[in-house]
Amino acid sequence: MTSHHYDLIIIGAGSGNMIPGEVDLSDWRIAIIEASKMGGTCLNRGCIPSKILVYTAEVADAIAHASRYNITASTQQVDWPGITTRLWDRIDPIHQSGIEYRRRNGIDVFQDYARFIAPKTIQVGEHILTADRFVISAGARVTIPQLDGLESVPYETSDTVMRLSEIPKHLIVLGGGFIATELGHVFAALGAKVTIVGRRELLLPAEDHDIATAFTNAANEWADLLVGNEPQRVWATESGIAVEVPTANGTTVIEGDKLLVTIGRRPNSDVLNVEAAGVKVDAKGYIRVDATYATDAAGIWAFGDIVGYHQLKHTANIEAKIVAHNLRPNGAPLRTRDLRPAPHAVFSTPQVAAIGLAEAQAVEQGIDYVMTTRYYRDAAYGWALEDTTSFVKLLADPAARTLIGAHIIGPQASNLLQLLVQGMHLGATIDDLATGQIFIHPALSEVVEQALLDLIEAVDARR
Repeated sequence: MTSHHYDLIIIGAGSGNMIPGEVDLSDWRIAIIEASKMGGTCLNRGCIPSKILVYTAEVADAIAHASRYNITASTQQVDWPGITTRLWDRIDPIHQSGIEYRRRNGIDVFQDYARFIAPKTIQVGEHILTADRFVISAGARVTIPQLDGLESVPYETSDTVMRLSEIPKHLIVLGGGFIATELGHVFAALGAKVTIVGRRELLLPAEDHDIATAFTNAANEWADLLVGNEPQRVWATESGIAVEVPTANGTTVIEGDKLLVTIGRRPNSDVLNVEAAGVKVDAKGYIRVDATYATDAAGIWAFGDIVGYHQLKHTANIEAKIVAHNLRPNGAPLRTRDLRPAPHAVFSTPQVAAIGLAEAQAVEQGIDYVMTTRYYRDAAYGWALEDTTSFVKLLADPAARTLIGAHIIGPQASNLLQLLVQGMHLGATIDDLATGQIFIHPALSEVVEQALLDLIEAVDARR
């Protein structure tokens, strides 16, 4: 065993890798520990590779639905090896170049699992490392369910499915959330038969009920849905895998050649043995932090998926900036957690984006609200899209005349939502948002303008 001491050790090189560049730490001896690849989940097996595949699927989808626009077209071939080569040839080299960049700038990089063995002391392979300060940004990992037979059959997760050598003939997806619906649509658009088995009655059950209902109805067009049912067991067949699902009409057995398990993620605090460092976790294993992202152990901070406020890359990046400042505030006040609502998007078909309260949450919390819904078809660009189902749903506080929730389902939802995120985060009223700017005609953003004008009318009607 060799021993080394540092001013700062960062465990996890996803958003944690940002910290040395956010404040001047050039006089500190720093180590970064990464058991997998530099860039973390987002770069290597999450947001970025999946969105490259999502856009490819959108192109295939546009061709498949070209007749809607009086164009006769068909996909002649899907070159999956070419698609994945284009993807991974771009992504895979970043890991090694990231290591080389850090080492050139005097930061030690250890490529192994870290485990706390005492306060401010970790073991990494054959090394014992201590530090005055630690930042834990080691993320989360795929949750594997306790499902009869699963341990004895081959299955894919979001970590592996994007590296398949060929498109499955029939992909069975367990789960109905972000990952299930994004990757399920990718493979459906590129030629696979897809069956989604979801425990809840609706896909994307965390979304506003109207959005989840509309999405589930739309997903029926590209996948076979078996929702509201818990799979009971799986087993290997000659051609792949079978899944048994009890339904109201009796037991259903689904057979496919690939199984994708996407039921959620769990924090990596147990892998790190954080309790040995005096770091406390909640009942789900998320590390407890205060508003400055300090843990219960002095000199140790944590943020990102392992803390569990939001499992989103864009929020982790903001948290990294806060932690970096708090490591070395240089006389300035400590920064604290951003309590504003965080936006998110689901890049499936249709696309979904949201921020703030869902209608059911407002009801449960006893919050007074006014709600309006505006369909894409009411805007000129919606006509161009031949869109009849997409919509914007807004909730406002009638007293303050501010948005408290925004939900969009349809093309460009993530881009359209940003108009509303900006307004909510900068404290604009619905009047400011609707009339304090000029909306381009006939851009799709006009549907947001129309929804806001409807909302103003509904709020005024409450007086």
